[in-house]
Amino acid sequence: MIDLHSHLLHGLDDGSPTLENSVAMARLAVADGITHMTCTPHASSKYTFEPALIAERMAELRAALAAETIPLSLGQGCDFHLSYDNLQDAQQHPARYTINGGEYLLVELPDFGLPRTMGETFYELRLAGMTPILTHPERNSTIQQKPEILHEWLRNGLLLQVTGDSVTGQMGKIAQKLAHQMLAKRWVHFLSTDAHDTVRRPPRLSAAREMVAKKYGAEYATRLCVENPQAVVEGRMLPEQDEPLGLYDDEDYAGGPWWRKLFGR
Repeated sequence: MIDLHSHLLHGLDDGSPTLENSVAMARLAVADGITHMTCTPHASSKYTFEPALIAERMAELRAALAAETIPLSLGQGCDFHLSYDNLQDAQQHPARYTINGGEYLLVELPDFGLPRTMGETFYELRLAGMTPILTHPERNSTIQQKPEILHEWLRNGLLLQVTGDSVTGQMGKIAQKLAHQMLAKRWVHFLSTDAHDTVRRPPRLSAAREMVAKKYGAEYATRLCVENPQAVVEGRMLPEQDEPLGLYDDEDYAGGPWWRKLFGR
């Protein structure tokens, strides 16, 4: 399995505090069946995003994994917060923030008070050559109350990443319910760990994959945990996706919905 969202690098944000802890997290990930983790420290007003320091921590972790013969491949990106300064810089230097310098960008919404112009923000990111992946919408309090907010964004090509622990109920009943609603409608494109530590939020994904396979089909589970994230880390277009349900029933789209163009259908 390929994990697109983790706070594995030490001493950068609220994730791993030490290199030793990062190595312990890596061991847990491998034991769970994860073969690749993308290191995505926060880029926010609280946690300064420093590419040079991140590169240093990446090198340290790769060396430690090699020394311990832990078979985990690493990629690099960030957990991008939609501040004015971030948006301005990302439009000028997209590869600074995207996963492995490609087109895909993990985006985290504010917990409260989503601006009405959020759709325009996603559109501006796309104009700058980035494809936004919205992280853990099932855990956002505003979306939990009004999940229909996602309709327009999805119609315009936004991708969704759900946390594995939300699927299994570790993130609470509300997050679990919304996660399964979105999975049933085939709105979800990725399952990731959003791992922060070895105990409270460890890097585990296999239980969520098994649950998705049982309830929604093994092919869909493999797409969310292997095929789609592999395309992202390799900088490729996603493979063909199932048609999302409930997004176009009340709309007249000349030429078909945007997602068909996005996925080459």
